[in-house]
Amino acid sequence: MMLGPVGALRLTPALTSETSATSLSQSGTTAGASFADALAKAASSSVGKLENAEALSVEALKGNADTRQVVDAVMSAQQTLQAAVAIRDKIVSAYLEVSRMSI
Repeated sequence: MMLGPVGALRLTPALTSETSATSLSQSGTTAGASFADALAKAASSSVGKLENAEALSVEALKGNADTRQVVDAVMSAQQTLQAAVAIRDKIVSAYLEVSRMSI
C-alpha cells in the first residue's frame, strides 16, 4: 500500500454556526485547504514573526525602537519557534509510527 503525497490531504473547516451546516448540507461538500497549503501558511507566518523580531532588534540597536516592543517581538518569536519545533516533532513521530506499521 502506497501513501499519497502530503498535498493530497484536505482540511475541512469546522462547522461553527447553523448557516455553515445549512450550506454544507445544500452543497454536499466543502472546499478545504490542503494539508501542504496549511503547513506552508503556518511556516510563512512563523518566518514573518521571526523576521519582525530580528528587524525590531536591529532598530533597537540603532536607537529607533522601544525596548518593550523588542522584548514583546522576541518573546512572540520564541513562542512561535517553540510551537514550530513541537509541531515538527509530532509530524516526525507520526511519520515514524506510520512507517513501522505492517502492511
